[in-house]
Amino acid sequence: MSDFVSAIIVAAGSSTRMGTADSKQFIPLLGKPAIAYTLSAFENCALIQEIILVCREQDMPRIREIADSIGCQKLTALVRGGDSRQESVCSGVAAVSPQANYFAIHDGARPLITVEEITRVIDTALKTGAATLGTAVTDTIKVVSGEGIIESTPDRAVLRAVQTPQVFEKALYLMALDEADKDECCTDDCALIERMGGEVTVVEGSRENIKLTTPIDIVLAESILKNRS
Repeated sequence: MSDFVSAIIVAAGSSTRMGTADSKQFIPLLGKPAIAYTLSAFENCALIQEIILVCREQDMPRIREIADSIGCQKLTALVRGGDSRQESVCSGVAAVSPQANYFAIHDGARPLITVEEITRVIDTALKTGAATLGTAVTDTIKVVSGEGIIESTPDRAVLRAVQTPQVFEKALYLMALDEADKDECCTDDCALIERMGGEVTVVEGSRENIKLTTPIDIVLAESILKNRS
């Protein structure tokens, strides 16, 4: 069977830190909704066969309209998100094609992802079973106590800031989900694989692959897009 990679784009989170009631997915970047950039990157990646987008129910009509406006043909399903990121990913997984044998899980609020980066991390996952994008840490990181006292300084040479997409072989990921503690919330999907003793390969990513979280990220994202054009 040839490799069938389903992209699961998670875009169901709140925009609390962004300070807006509207979804982050609709923030205009140079006049274009953020989610349009995300969808375009996965649409134009030859290794992606379908796109499942997980979002808030009230956002579905607008996202479908945006997808149609950019000619997105691979978007096969819009799925209602859950109360947590993990629940939202599970909803996306449940909607993939029966043909899928790899999942590429991506944060919808990372609109600056490139086709080249998606391709590289998928190529690695096809060889290893699990891979993620990540970048070297340049700041000195401190481990602190609950009282704000420094307890230790880990070696930053072995630290990575992990990004998305994170790509997993289907059977491996489903096994990790089955073994996961349902009451413990994971902030990324690599943690599910790690906790059952699996290995995830980190592929060098780009510092431009930022996540829209606070207002300053909008300024940075637009600056990056202007530089690219």
